Amino acid sequence: MAARPVGAERNLRFVLTGIAVGLLAGLLSGLFGVGGGTVIVPLLVLILGFDQRLAAGTSLAAIVPIATVGVISYALHGEVAWFAALILAGAAVVGAQVGTWLLARLPQKVLRWGFIGFLGIVIVMLFVVIPSRDAGLELTWLSGFGLVVLGLLTGVLSGLLGVGGGIVVVPALMILFGTSDLLAKGTSLLMMIPTAISGTIGNFRRGNVDLTAALLVGVAACTTTALGAWLATLMDPLVANITFALYLAFIAGQMAYKTVRSGRK
Repeated sequence: MAARPVGAERNLRFVLTGIAVGLLAGLLSGLFGVGGGTVIVPLLVLILGFDQRLAAGTSLAAIVPIATVGVISYALHGEVAWFAALILAGAAVVGAQVGTWLLARLPQKVLRWGFIGFLGIVIVMLFVVIPSRDAGLELTWLSGFGLVVLGLLTGVLSGLLGVGGGIVVVPALMILFGTSDLLAKGTSLLMMIPTAISGTIGNFRRGNVDLTAALLVGVAACTTTALGAWLATLMDPLVANITFALYLAFIAGQMAYKTVRSGRK
């Protein structure tokens, strides 16, 4: 069983914080096709005093129900590429093992700045490539190979940096594979489910999951994930790209701040 983190007493503040974090994470997850970990982790650390590992493990557990509701919401609109998501998930699981192996062997500062640079390129491309809502994902030997490579890369980055797959998979599917923004988001959410389950099992065995907090965040998020997915269908593709670019800019800024701050210590 996970040790209780300092500052996270089971009181009204704990419950209300978990619910509030879940509501925000669910909305962003449905809107952008991401897991919501970029919201859950820092808020659990800042408000409830979780350490980084416990926050990350708890976030991953909460992502399982969040992504499940998100997939159902996008599937109702026919915006999930099922087989493509399974290819991505299988490759990501393998890539995550490579990422965790490299974690102890590569300088984190260089990796973080490299990823920040990658996000910068993606943000620019989101203003250049505006996806069509009618665009699908045709599976060929070439595209299948590309999905395997994308899944491996996503898994490696996840293992190295602790980032969710959505911020890599969603823009990659739109920019490199020419899919619609909605199909990219629905497929990304489906890809996350087996990856999150696998990671949660490992984290639970190591005592890095607060099940009470994960349940609070996950259940609360399920009430807003469908709303976020519905709002995504109402957005013009250009507006959707702009909002997603702003979200990525926030993540890049947050990561840059942490990298600079850690370098001063």
